[in-house]
Parts: sequence; C-alpha cells; structure tokens
Amino acid sequence: MRQAVITDYNFADVELERSLLAPLGCQLDALKSSSNRDELVTLVKHAEFVITQFADLNAEVIGQMEKCKLIVRYGIGVDNVDVKAAALKRIPVCNVPDYCTNEVADHALALILDLCRRVTENAVKVRGGTWGSAVPLQAMRSLKDQTVGIVAYGRIGREVALRLRAFKCELVAFDPFADEAKMRADDVEPVSLEQLYSRSTIITLHCPSTEETRFMINAESIARMRVGTLLVNVSRGTLVQTDDLARALASGHLAAAAVDVTDPEPIDPAHPLVGLGNALITPHVAAWSPQAVLRLRQAVAETVAIALRGEKLPNVVNGRALGKVS
Repeated sequence: MRQAVITDYNFADVELERSLLAPLGCQLDALKSSSNRDELVTLVKHAEFVITQFADLNAEVIGQMEKCKLIVRYGIGVDNVDVKAAALKRIPVCNVPDYCTNEVADHALALILDLCRRVTENAVKVRGGTWGSAVPLQAMRSLKDQTVGIVAYGRIGREVALRLRAFKCELVAFDPFADEAKMRADDVEPVSLEQLYSRSTIITLHCPSTEETRFMINAESIARMRVGTLLVNVSRGTLVQTDDLARALASGHLAAAAVDVTDPEPIDPAHPLVGLGNALITPHVAAWSPQAVLRLRQAVAETVAIALRGEKLPNVVNGRALGKVS
C-alpha cells in the first residue's frame, strides 16, 4: 500500500480525495491543521506523496522527507513550499494554476467597483442608522474615467482586463513575459512598470510571490504612484509591505486599497491597516466557490493519481525536478 498525506486543509473532510486514491492502492492520512512542526515532520517523513494547503514546507521539513516523490499544493501559489529545497531532493512540486480563474477575476472586479463607488462604507453607514454619504463627493468615481494598471497579464490578469473592458476604462498592463500582440488585441496597452505606476489611477496585482516580486509595493514604489491611486491585491499578501501600505493610506497618498490577502495572514486585528476607513480587507476568499473548490480537490487528487500511474506530471513549478514519478 502506497502512502499519501495531507498536511492541512480547510474543507469539511478529505473523503473525496480518499475515494479517488484508494482504488489505486494508495492510503491517505491527513491532518486538519499542522501548526505543530514535530507533528508535521512525523506525518511527511515516510510519505511518498505530500499534499499541502498552507503548511510551511520549508527546507528543514523537506529535508526530513525520506520517501517523497511528489508535493502538490491546493492552490496556484507555492510560496509556502521551498521549491528549491524540493528540487535539490529531486521532488517535483505541482500546483493547480487554473481552478479559480473566474472567481478571482470576479473578486478583483468587485473590489475595484467597491473602491470606485464606496459601496461597503455607504451600506455600513445606512445599517448604522444614518442616511447620507459616508465619504466626500471626491471619493466617488466613475470607472469609465479611470486608468487601470494590471500588474501581470496571466490567466487572471487577462480575465480582469476582459471584464473591465465593458466599463470603457483605459487599460494598461505590465508583464515582461506576456505576448504584447495579444495584449493589444485585448485593447490593453503594454507599458513598463514605471509607466504603470505613473499613469494608473487604479492598480491591481495579479503576479505570484517570487524573489523578484516580494514586497514590490513598498514606500518607494508607492511614492512613484499618483496621489489618490487605488490599490487592489487579490494575489499574494507578500507582494505588499503592509506597514508601508497603512502609512500611505493614512497619509492620503493612496486614496483607498482593497485586499483579499495580507502579510501576515491572518492579519493582526490591532494592525493599523485594519482600522483604516479607506482599507477594505476580505479574508482570502477570492478563489472560493463550491465549483472552484471541487475542481481544486479533484485536480490535486488526479495529480497524485498521475504520479501513482507513473505518467508525466502536469504543472511542475520547479524545473529541476521534472520527469515521471514511479
């Protein structure tokens, strides 16, 4: 009997995964939460296949893996996995890059519209018993009059652009790896990051958290943005230096921000960002829908099934570990 483990999950159970792997002769063990390091190491030590959601699979933990042939993450980003350490041990790391594209694009659009129309603040004021605008007139914007800068033009960034096109705003995007002809065909102007900062009245982030992008939004980069810019982040919390964001919002350099992700997560309720009226925070739910979660879980289980069958793995993110698993 071959063994797979799940380090952590936020679903009701893992019976779906178990039902898909058991017929292939694979036993599945799981922890609901793996905050205890020793418990985590014990779980993964002899497992052939490791499925993870948010657990910190750092170099130390990966170094304790004696039989692992595959790590799969429930999600798109793999920043909780030390992919270099895995590659050094010839362990492929796979993700699921396309399970929630529409959900995240929808959430980004919802946040952009909220920042322009200040829906949440006005609704909360009425719920509190007061009729009248919660913000000054200058805070209410028409999306048609905005220039939206999209940082990264991958699956989600493009879907956001296609949604925004219906609102007739100006669209610019920065992505050194994207096809500029395809961007122009979508009525999106390719620009440098500096041009995006200086021209955009709304900036929305859709890049992974890497060594190059980590904390790319900080005091220095914010200073290069237009006064009154709106910022949206539905990608990764570590793209933004949280303290710098709070200071920019408090000073008014940024007019408002809406984020579905923070650094750290969950954010401390006492952090200044939480108490700011021009900061809208949702609890990392942009990817959520019943259909998306089902697709995610099925895709993760199928990746392990592919490994069990010795077939070529999909979506390997650490190139040094490419190849079949048997």
